[in-house]
Amino acid sequence: MAEDARPNAPDVAGWLEVLRAHLPPGLVDEAGADEQVVLLELAGIAAHRSHRTAAPITAYLAGVAFAGLPRVERLARLRELASALER
Repeated sequence: MAEDARPNAPDVAGWLEVLRAHLPPGLVDEAGADEQVVLLELAGIAAHRSHRTAAPITAYLAGVAFAGLPRVERLARLRELASALER
């Protein structure tokens, strides 16, 4: 069990299913598996280079910044951001 997970808490896929009921149709599917990986990477970078609370804000702002881009370009921009923040 992950150190930050509560007992019986859903995994990421399970949590996305919970979100699906509360967000506009199709939005959860918009973040493909590759994007999910990069967003988690961005959150990890923020959490380790700053206060942990910077992680969700970083992921949110990256999502807002690149939301209007086509999926392939959005993924590329997220990867560029993660690379820049790792330096």
